Amino acid sequence: MTGDDLTATAVDVLVAFWAATALLLCVGYAFWVFLATACRSAGRALGPFRPGRADSRVLTIGTEPAHPSYWPAQSWIDTGGAVGRSYRALWTLWRAHWMAVAGRLFLGRRPGTNRRGANAFTRLTMRLVAPGTAVGATAAALLATALHTLVLVVFCGLVALVWASWWLTVAVVRGVERGWLLLRGVRTVCPHPGCHRPFPLAAHPCPQCRAVHTALRPGRHGVFRHACRCGARLPSSLLSGRGRTPAECPSCARPLPPSVGTTRVVHVPLIGGSSSGKTMLVAAVVAGLRSWSERGNLTMEFASDADQQDGEALDRQLDRNDWANKTQGDQRAWMILVGRGRQRRLLYLYDPMGESLQQADRVREQQYLAHADGVLFVVDVLADRTVRRALHGADDTLADGARPAAQGPVDTYQGLTGELAALTGGRGDLPVAVVVTKRDVLDRIEALPAPGARVDDWLGAIGLGGLVRGFSHDFKATAFWAVSASAATGTGALDSERRRAAEPVLWLLARSGLRVGALVESRGPVPRQGRRTDTRKQGVRQG
Repeated sequence: MTGDDLTATAVDVLVAFWAATALLLCVGYAFWVFLATACRSAGRALGPFRPGRADSRVLTIGTEPAHPSYWPAQSWIDTGGAVGRSYRALWTLWRAHWMAVAGRLFLGRRPGTNRRGANAFTRLTMRLVAPGTAVGATAAALLATALHTLVLVVFCGLVALVWASWWLTVAVVRGVERGWLLLRGVRTVCPHPGCHRPFPLAAHPCPQCRAVHTALRPGRHGVFRHACRCGARLPSSLLSGRGRTPAECPSCARPLPPSVGTTRVVHVPLIGGSSSGKTMLVAAVVAGLRSWSERGNLTMEFASDADQQDGEALDRQLDRNDWANKTQGDQRAWMILVGRGRQRRLLYLYDPMGESLQQADRVREQQYLAHADGVLFVVDVLADRTVRRALHGADDTLADGARPAAQGPVDTYQGLTGELAALTGGRGDLPVAVVVTKRDVLDRIEALPAPGARVDDWLGAIGLGGLVRGFSHDFKATAFWAVSASAATGTGALDSERRRAAEPVLWLLARSGLRVGALVESRGPVPRQGRRTDTRKQGVRQG
């Protein structure tokens, strides 16, 4: 055997030795160490760096006082941390440990202590093992990296599936809510004076810490629940009970009725001059709705505790003084829930000061008119100059005792129509219920005919035909009533008059789709109203 053959044989033996060393090291030990290190590092990345202490990786609370939900963003932050940390751990283990071990063996030093081998044979053995160690560790690192990458791909795919499912759930729930609200015609507007701004979502104060949540809906803070910064859990969907959570206007921060975001709102402003009997008519309408409710034809309740208290206070005042004080401030909105069967409407009944409707610039300030679904126009014929010229003697005294409005109905109407068209966008389909008030006084004035079944014809007969024609020209749907709020409210109120007083509002509610049209009577001849038999009520009150 020649020297070249011996060299080749020695090289083959050496290569086989290195290969065997690398294989044994890779399969028997290093591969499993790399794999365990990668998995352990990824697992640690998903947990807190320091249990019990703040973690910079966790998303902080922003302007919305609620903790972000895990799946929209935090899941990807954690996934990215697990991927990066596991790969860094593999690289560090290969470079800082195994390559350092191989380098020490090449130098004939012990891997653990870095001490030089005791003799030449030991140092030679270390040098012979060093290449196999380097190759085996590198192969183990590559194999472990490949398998770990496959595991991470599957893991990221599962995270992406859950993430997509989460957002799909958010989209479906929000879409269902939006569709349900559109189907029911729900549009939310603040009822409070000076605001009247529409808003897509009410603000909800936390019941524990009072922090205001302005985005309490399915989203990045949760699908069905939001976790407030104080730890309280608030329902964020109509399906989970958001409609029962106290709400407030996001613009003026004043409270809203709980049903404002779930029930279609019908905005009905009362239009009439000062002292035309608007507040008395409101009291009569409430009494009439209550009467219909007592008969089982519909349901009626105040939408908030404040409205309930104001309604009770108004009833006590009518029982005690026989009249209602005029509206103070620009206006107030009575919020009443009216239902029939499974249908419900949230009635906003606006009672403005008559002075706020006397000038065009003041009318433009009444922003609630822009959201009107119908108008309740209050006509005090005793304030009209043409009617008053026909009254003399006792009739004139009766008219003066009824406290006529400061402005006649024609002047009020002329000052309103142009501004109302501008505020409502020229909506010609706006219905108007025209209500002649103080009928108990009109019935006792001999110079005037009694209001009959056709109140519009009666208005024409007493000289207000132009007003009737104006209503017919400017509004698509118009209906007329003559009401005695005096006979419908207070002690000794007549049930039939109470129900009649509610008919104009029921007619407007029927125009919104509430099935109460059958309750509006055909209105046969209107009986004259004599004096009330209650001895406390001998005077005349504005009705």
